[in-house]
Amino acid sequence: MARFVLVHGAFSGAWTWEQVADALRAAGHTVVAPDLPGSGDDDTPAEQVTLDGYAERVKEALEGGDEPALLVGHSMGGVAITHAARLAADRIRMLVYVTAFLPPDGKTLLDMTQLPEGAGDQIQANLIIEPPVGRLEEDALRAAVYNNTPEEAILAALPRRRPQPLAPMGMPVTRGDGFDEIPRAYVFCERDQSIPPALQHRMVDEDGHVAQTFTLDTDHAPMVSATGELVAILEQLAA
Repeated sequence: MARFVLVHGAFSGAWTWEQVADALRAAGHTVVAPDLPGSGDDDTPAEQVTLDGYAERVKEALEGGDEPALLVGHSMGGVAITHAARLAADRIRMLVYVTAFLPPDGKTLLDMTQLPEGAGDQIQANLIIEPPVGRLEEDALRAAVYNNTPEEAILAALPRRRPQPLAPMGMPVTRGDGFDEIPRAYVFCERDQSIPPALQHRMVDEDGHVAQTFTLDTDHAPMVSATGELVAILEQLAA
């Protein structure tokens, strides 16, 4: 059995992984899903949230177990796990990006959204800036994140969404020495309106070290819109 550390994306929290985590635990795996600073149930003030803080939180989760983990990042969580990898490389068995940002060294999440392949991103198109956070109205969340998700799951998720601290999105990622030695996989989501599929594919192509890829015919929230399929992929990677 394997150990997983699941890292959520923007406007979210560890709760977004609940169904996936439950399924993995039921199969005998160990699962940790931390709240990033300023997200979920974490009460870090938004003005104090940084990308370095994200990396430290991920490092803490990795160091809390006896064995190296499959470190899984969704959406903005891809930036967090990339930036954290240098801090605990020996605790990472594999990096898994689930329709997530995979930025080159020195680039930011916002840099990725400005690439031509990012055109049509419904997060940036609908983001309401209220420094130090940004937020999305319910209609925008439905369009950008949950466009292929069952209504029951949408209604359960919307009240748990929080405004997103903005600072980490504009902070450059540091990959560090040895990053390219860490095995990594990517899960494409072909109906994604937050990170357009063309941008997902460009990031993977430019990275050049993603050894395994998978494709789900779903939206930006495969944890709830394609739970069984995503769990099957994670178990395959762990095998």
